[in-house]
Amino acid sequence: MFRGVSAVNVDAKGRMAVPAKYREQLLDECDGRLVATIDVSDSANRCLMVYPEPKWEEVERKFMQLPSLNEAVKRMQRLLLGYATDCQIDGQGRILLSPSLRDYAGVGKKVVVVGQGYKFEIWKDETWHEKSELWLAEAPASIDQLPDDVKNLAF
Repeated sequence: MFRGVSAVNVDAKGRMAVPAKYREQLLDECDGRLVATIDVSDSANRCLMVYPEPKWEEVERKFMQLPSLNEAVKRMQRLLLGYATDCQIDGQGRILLSPSLRDYAGVGKKVVVVGQGYKFEIWKDETWHEKSELWLAEAPASIDQLPDDVKNLAF
């Protein structure tokens, strides 16, 4: 499971260090083979999603089973699968983010890596700080504002 928020630098070639707390798990789970793609669920929040290869294959399989005659599904398939890029953790614990992925998310020299359970997200540093402050300010004032699925969670 990927948890927590980590600030990470990106070098001039587009390589970023995978947070040490994720690295061992990824090397054990998938020999450091990852797939990075764009988050198509919210176009206003441009970030990248990174999956261990076996988890990505599950996501990809589910997407391929959706009705491709539906224009919205086809658009999501084109974007999610089209931007999907294989990444391998190198000997220094880094992955290379492709130019198209870096351009999509506006990635510069600093990024924030955010654990999301079975995947992690990569955000442009400034975007993450801006959005997370906004989300914290907009957090529901009452549990009544949350969907039933969330209300029923015990935490």
